[in-house]
Parts: sequence; structure tokens; C-alpha cells
Amino acid sequence: MSRATATPGRATRDAYRESLLPLLARHPELICLDSDTGLFGTEFAACAGEQYLNLGIAEHNLMGMAAGLAASGRVPFVNTMAAFATSRALEFIKIDIAYNRLPVRIMATHGGLAAGHLGPTHQALEDLAVLRVLPGMTVVVPADAAATEAFVAQSVGLDGPLYVRLGRKATPPLPAAAAPVIGRAQTLRHGGDVVLACCGPYPVLACLAAADTLAGRGIEATVLNLHTLRPFDTAALVAAAGPARLVVTVEEHWRGGGLGGAVAETLAEAAPTRVLRLGMPDQFVDTVGNHEYLLDQYGITAEQVVNAVVTALSPERTQVR
Repeated sequence: MSRATATPGRATRDAYRESLLPLLARHPELICLDSDTGLFGTEFAACAGEQYLNLGIAEHNLMGMAAGLAASGRVPFVNTMAAFATSRALEFIKIDIAYNRLPVRIMATHGGLAAGHLGPTHQALEDLAVLRVLPGMTVVVPADAAATEAFVAQSVGLDGPLYVRLGRKATPPLPAAAAPVIGRAQTLRHGGDVVLACCGPYPVLACLAAADTLAGRGIEATVLNLHTLRPFDTAALVAAAGPARLVVTVEEHWRGGGLGGAVAETLAEAAPTRVLRLGMPDQFVDTVGNHEYLLDQYGITAEQVVNAVVTALSPERTQVR
């Protein structure tokens, strides 16, 4: 059940970088705008040529230049850390990019607690809530390297702006499944008792491990990877929630406004169901530690998912007996 026992794969940010270069070669209208992230080395810059610009640590200028290029017929891939993209440069995203429905691809690394070793200033626990409410903004959270590659490829020709939340460290690949598609939920496991709705590498892996443990206790869980928070796959969520007694959301984000908010809002309108939200508590993280340590500290783990489901269903199960 522990993440530590899983075999590491690739980091989603590395998968993005590796898939971008061949894309640039095939599509001369694409351009990579960097903010001195360190993600792109000299070899990448040499291969990309004039399709790569490093603007330095200046996120406001980064978004403004991306908007200008997009308005002129280019398709910029903008690179910065998630915390800076969605707080420091938010006004530029809202007014320059989203308001004008420009095809800017905001590729945000160090999502969630990935920068836990740098403290709360570098953590992004509000980004999904902030950006999923902007009209026309597509918001996706790949759960592994293969999904990242798929979303980068699908971004070509996608209307309007796109936000992609990427991690920092290598995470295991998901079990073999149909390639994810932007805007369509991915069902990784079927079960009629509870729905585990999740997004992002660690929450998805935690839910898959939790579903195995729950099955051993007679509780069958559907694991729904809701990688796209906007546009949201209402039909898939409602269909999964229909037979379930409980929906549990699991995310690496504050509990307010992110995936849990999207799920609760959707089901309240379309198919009222009990929703239990697991994520970061309503407080700033005052502990400095690596990614896995902070996930354990704040209960974004398979064990916590199992405990939450069993506790929530235990009165029901007792009544049935």
C-alpha cells in the first residue's frame, strides 16, 4: 500500500520536456518560453533554436509576452513553477490570456507539495481552485509520464488557454489503461460501493492501493482519475456515483475549491451523493520536508483513504447486518 514500495518511473515534468522538442520540430508556430526553471539545458536550447526563449525570473513578463505571441499567431508553451504562475502572474493569466481566449499553454512544475523542501512560499495548493473558475481555461493534472505526453500532443489545436500541473520527482506509471483524453475521466477500476475520485500522481496511486485493501474488506471501489478539472466530465462522475453509497475525493490541494469542490458542486446539482473530501487541511504548511514526508504528514495516503471509507461506511454496514 505504501508509495515507497512502488517502482519509480519518470517525472511528469521530464516527460513534458522530452515530448516538447519533437513537437517544436513539427510545428514551427510553437515556441517555448522559459523563466530560468533549469528544466531546459543547453542541448534543448540548441535544438529548439529560435523556438526557445529564456526570459529569466519574471513571471508577469512571461505571461504578457506569451499573450502577445499568441495574439500574433504563435502557440507559446510557458514554463514556471505552479506557485508563481497562479499567484504572482494571475492577473496576466486572467486578463491577457483567458479573457482573450488565447492558445497559451501554461506548463507549471512543482505542483502541490512537490516543492516542500523549499517551504510554503513554493507550494501550490490553490492553483486548481484559482484557474478552474476562469472561463475558457482548460485545467489538467497528469497522473504519470504517459498521460503528460498524451496531453502535450493533444494540446496542438486545442482552443483557448491550457494549464498543466506537473510534478518534480519521478513517480510510478499507472497500470495499463486506455490513453487519457483531455476532458474525459479515466476509470482505472470498477466497483459499486464507493467512488474514489482523484487527480495527480500520488493521489491516484493512493486510491488504487486503497481500492485493493478495501476489496479485501468486502468494499468494492471505482477509481476515477478526474485528470481534467475543466472541462469537467460530469457524465462520467454521475454514472460512477449512481450506484455508490459514498464518493471520496483525494487530491494534493487544499480541500476547498479544487477537485473536491468540483465533484461536490457537480453532484449537488446532478446527482446528490454523500461526498467526503480528502486533501490538505485549511492551513499553511509550516513544516519543511520532502514530498513524500509531507504527503504522509497530511494524510494523502492509501491508509488514510481506507480509514476514511471504512469509518464513513461502518454505521451503514452495521445496520445492514
